[in-house]
Amino acid sequence: QVQLVESGGGSVQAGGSLRLSCAASGIIVSIDGMGWYRQAPGKQRELVAVVTGGGQTNYADSVKGRFTISRDSAKKSVYLQMNSLAPEDTSVYYCNANVRTSFWNSRDYWGQGTQVTVSS
Repeated sequence: QVQLVESGGGSVQAGGSLRLSCAASGIIVSIDGMGWYRQAPGKQRELVAVVTGGGQTNYADSVKGRFTISRDSAKKSVYLQMNSLAPEDTSVYYCNANVRTSFWNSRDYWGQGTQVTVSS
């Protein structure tokens, strides 16, 4: 069983910053890609940022230059530093990780989500 536990969400005024954290635990052989997604009410879940096992990053155009994703492989954790937040960033943010639990098995796992609310 693998669990992803997120923390760091909350409410902030426009222009402010928040840092999200996500830690994986359980029977883990290795973790490949890790990332953050978000879903606003009535909208589909969308990619925010991902980081590969080799450290390559990719961002949604809407957050480039404002958000930074990083990971600590030793801690099985991924982080999202969010600066210059805007009301349109308001969403539930979900952590995602592609986890190998045995030689034969790997799959995506999701965290429970953490609310980020940005007021104007």
